Amino acid sequence: MKNIVFILTLFISLSFNGQKKTIKKIPIKKILESSLSKVDEGSLPNPDLVTLNQDIPVLIPKKKEGKFGYVNQKGKFVIPADYHIALFFYEDCNLLNSPNEKIKKFGTKEYATVEKNMISYRIDQAGKRVYQYKDADLGKCPKNFKSQQYQAYIKNGFYGIIEKSKFVNAEDYRDYQIYPQYEYLHIMEGDDVSNPMIIASKNDRFGVIDVRNNIVIPFEYDDIKRNYSWIMGKMFEVSRDGKTYYYIDSHNKAY
Repeated sequence: MKNIVFILTLFISLSFNGQKKTIKKIPIKKILESSLSKVDEGSLPNPDLVTLNQDIPVLIPKKKEGKFGYVNQKGKFVIPADYHIALFFYEDCNLLNSPNEKIKKFGTKEYATVEKNMISYRIDQAGKRVYQYKDADLGKCPKNFKSQQYQAYIKNGFYGIIEKSKFVNAEDYRDYQIYPQYEYLHIMEGDDVSNPMIIASKNDRFGVIDVRNNIVIPFEYDDIKRNYSWIMGKMFEVSRDGKTYYYIDSHNKAY
């Protein structure tokens, strides 16, 4: 009996000592360094994608030395100017409706369309080319026609705005939303048909007004492009000399 107790005591003692020898104190600093090294850098937020204006994109196309890249809302180039064409980060309905299920994700607003050497790509917000366009991948966009509430109207050589459903008598000034007084007007496409942005020309200078004839952008530009910049990015593409174009927001801030 004594032999059995002695053997058990010896076994427990050896086991305890063996466990003690394997335990090592690891400094907290090393544990933190090890944990941080395992974090996927791609999952960390990009500090360059700052949001100063909630109404406009975090990345804005900008031309530099004849090519386009993207700047952030502080005006810093985040994606180098390397493309002949660069559009806003916006949905591409042809890719969203692609017959190839694996391609549809590249049609979301997380990507932008660019072109270099006559080849079109979709890039992500890090500037990585994630998809090259192929005709076989393009689906058909649904026809979502949205009737405009207002339209331009010319009287005596000047442009005004009418609301089509209410306009009756061209000789009654009260029938006009904006009585004809501008050299040119163009209603920009947008999601809010009841409050569109309107490019206008006065004294040979361009600006932007709303349907209440309030000035949104002062009449100080040589040209404002009639393109999709408002519906895609809530911005206007303007030029002071008719040659160099850049984007401004609805507060007339340049990027």
